[in-house]
Amino acid sequence: MNVAAMKVWFKIRPVEGGAFLEIKSVEEFTFLNSSYVPVLRQLESAKIHQRYFENPAENGTDDAHDMKFKSAKYLSMLDHLRFYLPQMYPNLHHILLLDDDVVVQKDLTGLWKIDLGGKVNGAVEICFGSFHRYAQYLNFSHPLIKDSFNPKTCAWAYGMNIFDLEAWRREKCTENYHYWQNKNEDQTLWKSGTLSPGLITFYSTTKSLDKSWHVLGLGYNPSISMDEINNAAVIHYNGNMKPWLDIALNQYKNLWTKYVDNDMEFVQMCNFGL
Repeated sequence: MNVAAMKVWFKIRPVEGGAFLEIKSVEEFTFLNSSYVPVLRQLESAKIHQRYFENPAENGTDDAHDMKFKSAKYLSMLDHLRFYLPQMYPNLHHILLLDDDVVVQKDLTGLWKIDLGGKVNGAVEICFGSFHRYAQYLNFSHPLIKDSFNPKTCAWAYGMNIFDLEAWRREKCTENYHYWQNKNEDQTLWKSGTLSPGLITFYSTTKSLDKSWHVLGLGYNPSISMDEINNAAVIHYNGNMKPWLDIALNQYKNLWTKYVDNDMEFVQMCNFGL
């Protein structure tokens, strides 16, 4: 819906420093069809359509956590595009994935020098103690999950990931993602979203990065120290309290708003609570 507007935006405000900007719409990737992509096929199925788009009153007894995962946005093809990076960019060897709710504070060229040791995904781990381990994201009461993964394995974060696309192709990660997505059509292996299938797809092929590369939680956690934030290469407003919303955490808001160009008339029309 916003492709044309985004193209106009960057025409008015071109990227500096010799960078090349390319804006694409989902429709340009012709391989994204229901015969190849399980998520699209599942979206077209009557059962999934009923679950996500019909009879909201029947979901009234569900708790808030379950209702979150019944939101249709958790089956958005825009989210699942990250599993098709080698097909989207067939000539690239490495790629850096940044979510749209991050701020890049420091030079990231050092990421290209990190030896991933044959791994596919370079990411910051998010577990501490018993929290944020595979057991929290996957259904280990299901025998297929129980027999395939270690519940104590540390989870990692999306938002800033360096991918070795050659290793990805060699390890057939997209095919692996398709296998598990098909197995989970009835939603019994994990709830909807992209982190759980990501943890599965890149299980044993993820290298842990230093935590200073990617500091998370600015969209929900008021207790992150400013020292940790100032030392971070990328800060991530994951959570509901985005910095452009009125519900943003005030202590973190300026870390985003200071980069907003208030002189642009289009920005002046937006309610950023500046």
